[in-house]
Amino acid sequence: MKGAFLAVDWGTTNRRTYRIGADGTVEKTARDDRGVLAMPPGGYEAEAGQLREAFGDLPMLCAGMVGSNRGWAEAPYVPCPAALGDIAREAVWVEPGRTAILPGVSRPGERSDTMRGEEVQLLGAAASGAVPDGALLCQPGTHCKWARVEDGRLAGFVTAMTGEMFALLKEHSLLSAQLNGAVEAGRAFREGVADSGGDLLARLFGVRAAGLLGQRADADAASYTSGLMIGSDVRARLTESGGAEVFVLADAELGALYRTAIAALGGKASLVDSQAAFAAGATAIWNELA
Repeated sequence: MKGAFLAVDWGTTNRRTYRIGADGTVEKTARDDRGVLAMPPGGYEAEAGQLREAFGDLPMLCAGMVGSNRGWAEAPYVPCPAALGDIAREAVWVEPGRTAILPGVSRPGERSDTMRGEEVQLLGAAASGAVPDGALLCQPGTHCKWARVEDGRLAGFVTAMTGEMFALLKEHSLLSAQLNGAVEAGRAFREGVADSGGDLLARLFGVRAAGLLGQRADADAASYTSGLMIGSDVRARLTESGGAEVFVLADAELGALYRTAIAALGGKASLVDSQAAFAAGATAIWNELA
């Protein structure tokens, strides 16, 4: 496929749409909360029509949970190692020549893993030259992805439920009342990162105890707890990789937390524009489609 198109990163709760010109330039983009969970049964065609009204009457390439068994149409996983061309070949056309849904990527094995949507960003970052070949990539979020792209292929990856576990603690745990403060990459966050190498479950209860005993202000509890969770995630990945430089695909706010944790644990981190990476990956896949 050639020419301008719409690329949609369609997740579980959120969605970002890009209008991409024939030269690969992002002409317009917007984020909303119209993720898969917000879609009524049989509502995807109408939703695609509304996107075209807002962004232009163009063909559309969709990635993410829209291709899951809870989405518009299921697009089976492509196994690692996977290149952009492998993903393009397995695209599912729900509207022939008009709307395609991309598959996710799987990693079968002793510790099986899957992703949907993140592969476009990860491979796009490599294809655009934003990261060097063989680099360790981190894509923070509800389910943080750690991956390597080698010779243009997603060679392997690990998913950590870092963001989801923090959200569960914040909303449904004994600690809920203490985790209302803003999460910032300051002293309390760094203390949490430093403590993340110990007994994590006991440290989490310690958040409650520290508040009751007046040893830590509740305003700092969220930052400290986030430091524990992110620190545990980062510590495990740096240990596995031997302390390699990490390229973090995230917005500035979340990226700052991971960069702080990586630096505190002896690593080096660089921030990569995740939106530009997705646009680069989507454009490369679009150009591969027959």
